Amino acid sequence: MGATGSKLEKALGDQFPEGERYFGLENFGNTCYCNSVLQALYFCVPFREQLLEYYANGKNPGDAEENLLTCLAELFSQISSQKKKTGVIAPKRFVQRVRKQNELFRGYMHQDAHEFLNFLLNELVDILEKESQAAKCPPSQERIANGPSNATANGVKEPLVTWVHKNFQGILTNETRCLRCETVTARDETFFDLSLDIEQNSSITSCLKNFSSTETLNAEDKFFCDKCCSLQEAQKRMKIKKPPQILVIHLKRFKYMEQLGRYKKLSYRVVFPLELKLSNTVENADSEYSLFAVVVHVGSGPNHGHYVSLVKSHNHWLFFDDENVEMIDESAVQTFFGSAQEYSSNTDHGYILFYECLSTNNRS
Repeated sequence: MGATGSKLEKALGDQFPEGERYFGLENFGNTCYCNSVLQALYFCVPFREQLLEYYANGKNPGDAEENLLTCLAELFSQISSQKKKTGVIAPKRFVQRVRKQNELFRGYMHQDAHEFLNFLLNELVDILEKESQAAKCPPSQERIANGPSNATANGVKEPLVTWVHKNFQGILTNETRCLRCETVTARDETFFDLSLDIEQNSSITSCLKNFSSTETLNAEDKFFCDKCCSLQEAQKRMKIKKPPQILVIHLKRFKYMEQLGRYKKLSYRVVFPLELKLSNTVENADSEYSLFAVVVHVGSGPNHGHYVSLVKSHNHWLFFDDENVEMIDESAVQTFFGSAQEYSSNTDHGYILFYECLSTNNRS
């Protein structure tokens, strides 16, 4: 690995970012799904910085009970504090913890990177919320680790906003308009990622438009209107009320085929831009985002294959494939859009996209 490490260092030369570390992660049989997501999260700089701050502010590690959050913080700290600029690290403790925590990831079967990302973020939030409750901070105080403590508004406990929420959480609003009385019912829901249906030869922009398109509820799908006190025809649509700081887009590449009785991978070509404008927001103000990571599924089916990740760091694009790390040209990103024909030799397709909002924090 020394040769590969030095090859990457030579490729970057004096452009090697000060204080940055580029480390591959060892694969423990089938853990590419985990490694690819970890690399994307490590290069989500605000998340990494807050996780390292949490780790630095932690009590004596001997006192703390090991959990997924402490294992992740320890792994990120281990990478960031390496003397060498490049190399390989074995995330053994973290993987053991994941397997201990969730039986889904225990076997040696091919796992889904999106399921893992969802599990991980929700688990981190649960741990932070439990820590905050255990600390029982007065409402007026803030804990660095967990953001504001639970404040009370009219006697109702407000949900805790952790730094995981601050990075990844957005709010969707589900609007339903009764076609008889024109009353609009809006229901808000939070999300950590958007799962988008995909079509052949499409783009993220068109997938987002379809996500927010108006659907008519009629026949057996009529909507119960509280004002009319009866089932009525209605129009329903989903809009983004509050865009997140880090927008995670999951492309639904695995579709259940009734006639086959199993899932099939959709290798459709879906163009994802380096710069994205979100226009389907409630305020109709365009939110601008910049792509900084892509988790790629390699393979023709859902039950086998491999995951790799592409990461943008300090204006360089890097390719992470478990232990191997190499520089790639920005133009290479488009080779992961998918295939225009159904049967193609290219099976490397973008699966989870990570975008960072440009309005508040420009990525260096």
